[in-house]
Amino acid sequence: MKSDPDPSQAWALITGASSGIGEAYAIFLAKLGYPLVLTARRLDRLESLAGEIRSNHGVQVQVLPCDLADRDAVEELIVSIEVPVGILINNAGYAVPGLFLGNQWTLERDVLEVLGIVPIRLSHAFVPGMVERGWGRVINVSSLAAFTPVTPGGYYGPAKTFLVRSSRSLGREVAGSGVHVTALCPGFTRTEFHDALGNRDKVDRMPRWMWKDVDSVITAGWKAVERGREVCVPGLINKAFRILFTIMPGWIDRRLPMSRMQGNSGQSESASS
Repeated sequence: MKSDPDPSQAWALITGASSGIGEAYAIFLAKLGYPLVLTARRLDRLESLAGEIRSNHGVQVQVLPCDLADRDAVEELIVSIEVPVGILINNAGYAVPGLFLGNQWTLERDVLEVLGIVPIRLSHAFVPGMVERGWGRVINVSSLAAFTPVTPGGYYGPAKTFLVRSSRSLGREVAGSGVHVTALCPGFTRTEFHDALGNRDKVDRMPRWMWKDVDSVITAGWKAVERGREVCVPGLINKAFRILFTIMPGWIDRRLPMSRMQGNSGQSESASS
């Protein structure tokens, strides 16, 4: 197994890099000296962030806008990346308010595409190169929702559960190769996600102690992947919730209030990076 590479020789590919956790990881990794490939739908936000990073940290930054819900666009993205990707941050988020049967199928399909298929496709494209070079880091940004009781509605939670299990499977496949894979599962995190989703007023009524700042979340995730941990749930409160959800009897699960934090039925606005 090879030693850690010169940071300037291991590029970091970050999806959903235009805001939130993705943006925070871009700045975090740039401070460590890693050159970046940033992708998201919002070209203006990506270019602004890239300019800031180049000025403040002196690393190379490539900007490749992409709608990750479009499979053809994802394939074009993969082909267009000609640098050695040593770090993959699968962060792009997508959620739709409302109940599954009340939403258009295309919206629910895009949730599954962005949260489930894309991280696996990008891993399949770039992890073999990491294995060949003897070093790599993959962080799949899941959610505490991967462990919460089942609620009626769309497939955000189930997709996040799938992402955790697929991360663990991939991590065990590449064990001993120098490549580490971690599923990062934050709870409520202070980002723009809830503004885009349209439920900011609702989540702002949550107690302060339930929230984590984005910097502490990404730092915890990086420490976890460096140590080769399969799953990272940042914060003691979130860890306690995960344990509670794991041991909760099924009959209690089924009797919990039938509500969703993501929004009210009938809305169709999407939130994605």
